[in-house]
Amino acid sequence: MPNTLMEGKRKQDWANLVLAVCLFISPWVIGFAADTVPTWNAWIVAIALGALTIAALSVFAEWEEWANLVLGLWLIVSPWLLGFAANANAMWTSVVMGVLIGAVSLWAVWDVNHPQAHA
Repeated sequence: MPNTLMEGKRKQDWANLVLAVCLFISPWVIGFAADTVPTWNAWIVAIALGALTIAALSVFAEWEEWANLVLGLWLIVSPWLLGFAANANAMWTSVVMGVLIGAVSLWAVWDVNHPQAHA
């Protein structure tokens, strides 16, 4: 993998790590920690995202980016599937974080599959 591609990849991994931390603390910061379902959803997804991102920082594997994308998509639909869409703070946090995580993950997959864009 060319050095510039690896540097770009690292930026995306660091962005996902920051998003994982933000997602983990979001129940307290945004104010929905008293609602168990969205809080646990945020914590579980944040831990999974953080673990995958740390693994990606250590040894690159494209499947980790796809797994991150799935986590982002899960966050987008989880308010309705888990029944917390009525909690606007939790719902919007989940949707926005899901979109951001999904976008960063798609960006990473794009970079891996289009290395000529960095030439």
